[in-house]
Amino acid sequence: MSFVAWHPIFKHPLPEGHRFPMIKYELLHDQLLYQGVVDKKDFFKPEILEVANLEGVHSPDYYHRLLALDLTASEIRRIGFPLSHQLVERELRIAEGTIRAAIAALQKGIGFNIAGGTHHAGSNWGEGFCLLNDQAIAAHYLWKKKRIDKIAIIDLDVHQGNGTAEIFKGRGEVFTFSMHGKNNFPFKKEISDMDVHLQDGINGAEYLAILKEKLDLLFQKVKPQFVFYQAGADVLETDNMGKLKLTKHDCLERDRIVFNHCRANNIPVQVSMGGGYSKRVADIVDVHCHTFREGISEMMH
Repeated sequence: MSFVAWHPIFKHPLPEGHRFPMIKYELLHDQLLYQGVVDKKDFFKPEILEVANLEGVHSPDYYHRLLALDLTASEIRRIGFPLSHQLVERELRIAEGTIRAAIAALQKGIGFNIAGGTHHAGSNWGEGFCLLNDQAIAAHYLWKKKRIDKIAIIDLDVHQGNGTAEIFKGRGEVFTFSMHGKNNFPFKKEISDMDVHLQDGINGAEYLAILKEKLDLLFQKVKPQFVFYQAGADVLETDNMGKLKLTKHDCLERDRIVFNHCRANNIPVQVSMGGGYSKRVADIVDVHCHTFREGISEMMH
């Protein structure tokens, strides 16, 4: 069974000025093949998400207007991309890819989406390049279709997973954990089940010590049956938006801590890539390649 979601539409061209956030996805696909981390047979092309799978995550008013390209000008500005049918199709395929990667993880131990991690999308809004919340959609799918009722979403992007927190507030089937920059976007934070607000300039040793302590607590307290991991590369010290001081090696150790906890507890994990805004795209791709390599090494049955 293939376990890495990828589709050519993930790399579709955007108008000048909006292209940069998309470049890494096509480069990551090619680099994973070049390095031999995965094989062509490991990739699958997700179909378009069935609209029924948005129910219970996004409000009907929001997703019907999104699909009809009927959002207001202020809603579109909040998303940050010009709205188009191709962009919406991309998001629907990403969400379907995360569902299928989660199903693959139940069999193989791990499943990846080269894109995804669209954690700023809330129940009735899109924000920060996120239209639909792929891991929230997949978590709800596992709860509804697979009867998995103890799910943890571990969000280690430098920005809070505010949309994820809002969607699952007060819902016991999904435990939301976000470790992010205190003074970074979004400036109005939501309340996750466990939030860690990091000060600007924190170094790798401090970051990793906090992460291990919090994950020890999370796994003891929640005892999840499934984990979604948002593995943002924007914690890097080279990131234009990050404000933290992690090296590439620190990011690898971060991934190792997450996967070690999952492996030790025999918990499957789905991984979406999240953000990354370093000036050198190669730095972002390196971090994501390390996440793939470490996850496959630790988790594959």
